[in-house]
Amino acid sequence: MRVEGGRLLVAGRDTEALAREHGTPLYVFDLRRIGEQAGALREALIRAGLAPRVRLAMKALRDEPVLCYLRGLAAPPAPGPGAPGGPAAIGLDACSPGEVEAALACGFRPEEISYTGTNVSERDLDVLAPLGVHLNVDLISQIERVGRRCPGRAVGLRINPRAGVMRGHAQSLYAGDKPTKFGIYEEDLDRAVAAAERHDLRIDTAHFHLANGMLDDELPAFDEALAAAARMVHQMIAAGCPLEEVNVGGGLGTPLHDGERPLDLDAYAGLIARHFGDLGVTIGAEPGEFLTNEAGVLLAEVVTVEDRAGTPFVGLDCGWNVLNDHRIYGRELEFVLPARADKSPIRADAPSSQDVTVAGHINEGDDVFGEGVRLPDVAEGDIVALVSIGGYCHSMWTDHCGRPRAGAVFFAERA
Repeated sequence: MRVEGGRLLVAGRDTEALAREHGTPLYVFDLRRIGEQAGALREALIRAGLAPRVRLAMKALRDEPVLCYLRGLAAPPAPGPGAPGGPAAIGLDACSPGEVEAALACGFRPEEISYTGTNVSERDLDVLAPLGVHLNVDLISQIERVGRRCPGRAVGLRINPRAGVMRGHAQSLYAGDKPTKFGIYEEDLDRAVAAAERHDLRIDTAHFHLANGMLDDELPAFDEALAAAARMVHQMIAAGCPLEEVNVGGGLGTPLHDGERPLDLDAYAGLIARHFGDLGVTIGAEPGEFLTNEAGVLLAEVVTVEDRAGTPFVGLDCGWNVLNDHRIYGRELEFVLPARADKSPIRADAPSSQDVTVAGHINEGDDVFGEGVRLPDVAEGDIVALVSIGGYCHSMWTDHCGRPRAGAVFFAERA
């Protein structure tokens, strides 16, 4: 995504032209950006002396063109580690039977899929158990359930060290002092290992998720959280768990606003190496937004421009049903005007001239994308781009108010 000649381009294509051709709301994805991010993360882990396995968190972006593109990066007859099943192939992190089935349909092998669900039911296991995907279990009751259904199987154990780097609403969802539904707490770890032993389950993976939207400034806090996780990992090893992988989860962020520093991947990898590099295990990483955010924009048309009690409102032809990442995770949005409908001069890099409220078309009072948003003068018929929202948006669509899903175009090559 770049501005060239005053025009906003994605995958080398003019976004305003794409909006006029395909209609709005419209997601535009540059698939190569996903591959670039995955490669950069993998190479940083290698430079730190680690043996990495990078997987895409499917819940961030699971469309068939995305999965097929990732599979194509490692498709035969490509020799060496990039081949399917090899360590350089990008795997997948799934969290539902439906995601697993979608991955298999796009050519991924069961051993390339890491399943980390929560509250796994018997119906879930009806699908998952015969497939041979690797299960990471996060509750003692789930260990019992999997053990009854799949005795003797190798599983991962999701642990919760009560520490993390969480932005926005995620602080109350994943980590912190408030109990959450995710992972085995340190005081319950011995009971979890004992439950696995009763069913002859072999715990070969320690899995944890410590971050959400992490950028460079959060690395010191991440280091502290890793120390807490490492203490539990060593407790698992001391209990006889034959660990083959430490899965550090995802939560790596991408910068969006002025002043935000991107995550230093070498520093990130160095912290992981300091805590786990001496174990001789694979380091799994399962980012979602880090791989997908910068790959996508959402294009919407301005349908209303109106002053309301002294506040300019800009109404779009989409609502939070097609872009609800900011509602769930508290992530702010960034807006760009790619071009004017009447072709009058305006640049995507034009200076902002007014503070407006940007609202959607869902019949709910909180269907607001932003207040105090700085935009150039805007008119009905203009196209607005919501940028760097490739992850946790298009895949989280709902049909609230009967509003349809946004269209989407995917580009594997750049013009």
